[in-house]
Amino acid sequence: MNRERGILKRQRLTLIIYTMSGHVFSAQQSVEKVVKATGLKLELVLWDHSITEMLNILSEKIEIPQSIKDAAKLLDLYYILPMYPNGFPSGKPSDYFTEKQAKEAIDAADNIIRFCEVYINR
Repeated sequence: MNRERGILKRQRLTLIIYTMSGHVFSAQQSVEKVVKATGLKLELVLWDHSITEMLNILSEKIEIPQSIKDAAKLLDLYYILPMYPNGFPSGKPSDYFTEKQAKEAIDAADNIIRFCEVYINR
């Protein structure tokens, strides 16, 4: 968990240096790991890459607020397209992501991680 928080902190500090596609992907990856850790804490093994799907499974054991579900849907958009050069009809992934999207992804990730910390730290 501390590692994922560190990743998000570095992302905030390096928004100017790195590509926005890298930031949105890293935010998704950080949350994917934390949600899987939350599942393990709740005695569930989650094998999916979709944060939304994993939260649906977790919702059998805990209540998931709509704001967390919405943040998950946003981050799920950033799993494949930011990392694959053929994900878009032309250009490279970094041509398609903005600083605003990167900031929104980092904020969404932070919200989900804070939510999951409550269950992981029990």
